[in-house]
Amino acid sequence: MPQEQHKVLLRVLVFLFTVAVTVLLIHFREQVQCFQHYGYPGIFLVSLFSNATLIFPIPGVMFTSAMGAVFQPFWVAIAAGAGASLGEMTGYLAGFSGQVIADQHGWYERLTGWMRKYGNLTILIMALIPNPVFDLAGMAAGMLKMPIGRFLLWCLLGKILKMLVFAYSGATIFHFLNNQ
Repeated sequence: MPQEQHKVLLRVLVFLFTVAVTVLLIHFREQVQCFQHYGYPGIFLVSLFSNATLIFPIPGVMFTSAMGAVFQPFWVAIAAGAGASLGEMTGYLAGFSGQVIADQHGWYERLTGWMRKYGNLTILIMALIPNPVFDLAGMAAGMLKMPIGRFLLWCLLGKILKMLVFAYSGATIFHFLNNQ
């Protein structure tokens, strides 16, 4: 089998894997919430699973807010941000696997131009802002073959900063309501 066919086969397999993970996580979303009983590792796992879906996110930030009221918010944010960053690898891998398909679309040039020029900043801002479309930035990073370490670094920084806001907000609301 020629090398180009190996690449196409690998990309198809990675794409099918990410679709399967998404379908399984959506189907078992209630069971994912059971991980909260495991403390910080549970927070990490819930955040990982809730961010591993493609396009159809499971609301992990609300879980982070709730856990910020139960555990130390700083460490909740670290655990949730780390899990969220690793979960976003599904978008990156989907982009990597779909490069051949995306090369044939007009929007690809605009998206890749933005990522080439502002790749790190794009990943950081998209990870920092609560939005269901971060997968598009991950897919673009994968299509451009942004180094995985660089993608994860900027994603981790943005996700931790976002989770800090949610964890401390949850803790503040909880303490405010308990002191009333």
